[in-house]
Amino acid sequence: MLVSGLVSAALFFHAVTGISGFSVTTSTPTVRVRENEGTDLKCSYSADFGRDARVEWKFKNLKGSQTYVIFDGKPTTPYSSRVTMYESNLRISKMTVNDNGVYDCEVSGNSKFGEVRVTVTVLVPPSAPVCRIPSSVTTDRPATLSCHDSVGSPPPKYKWYRNGTPLPIDPHKMSGFQNATYRLNPDNGDLKFPKTTKMDMGDYFCEAFNDAGPPQRCRAVKMEVRDVNAGGIVAGVIVVLLLLVLLGFGIWYANKKGYLPSEFSTLYERHSIYCDHQYCNTQC
Repeated sequence: MLVSGLVSAALFFHAVTGISGFSVTTSTPTVRVRENEGTDLKCSYSADFGRDARVEWKFKNLKGSQTYVIFDGKPTTPYSSRVTMYESNLRISKMTVNDNGVYDCEVSGNSKFGEVRVTVTVLVPPSAPVCRIPSSVTTDRPATLSCHDSVGSPPPKYKWYRNGTPLPIDPHKMSGFQNATYRLNPDNGDLKFPKTTKMDMGDYFCEAFNDAGPPQRCRAVKMEVRDVNAGGIVAGVIVVLLLLVLLGFGIWYANKKGYLPSEFSTLYERHSIYCDHQYCNTQC
């Protein structure tokens, strides 16, 4: 009974406190640091690993590429000039956006292994975004306005304005925008119109923002929405037909006057005889 009671008490103590053997912990699970500043990544482990426990740090960037920061107790070559390890903690100086990612502290000893992860975000304000805004679109045709900033960290969100008024992400929930048909993606900066209308005409600009600094805007560009020019299309067709008639007359005239090379003249005459023969057959 005594042994059973002690075991129950131990299990209860573990459940309440969360303390167990061979544990690896950190007091800095999430680190946010400004560009060109330094930071400390903390890692501690229980005594169960022994006095000669092996501590290594690995880094995985946002693209998924992984490398050692600390190996065999020493900084690897890419980090040798700006990384130091004290006890099991990591100190990194002059952080850049290339240091964005996750850092794993791995501890092994007494045939056991444990690890803990630290997520690092290097704060960089956005720059003026690159905006692509068409100056003219046709009524009922699709149109896409794009906005992108490659500098900000964390990746910025995007907001679009028309005539100085911010466009809501979901226009159907805002008074005055219920008839709008656009789709706005605040994550990639795209503003899409499935079918443009006259009400979509205006001066557009985009704003990139994150919590690292002030928002930045691109230059406003006026987007006009114009109706299809039916008269222009008809006029274009007439001009093309007139050009074809003039071209045919020019070839006929040049052949009649003997301006064309003999090879072309023979080919033209054969074609004319064939056409006349076909015409006669259809008339008979």
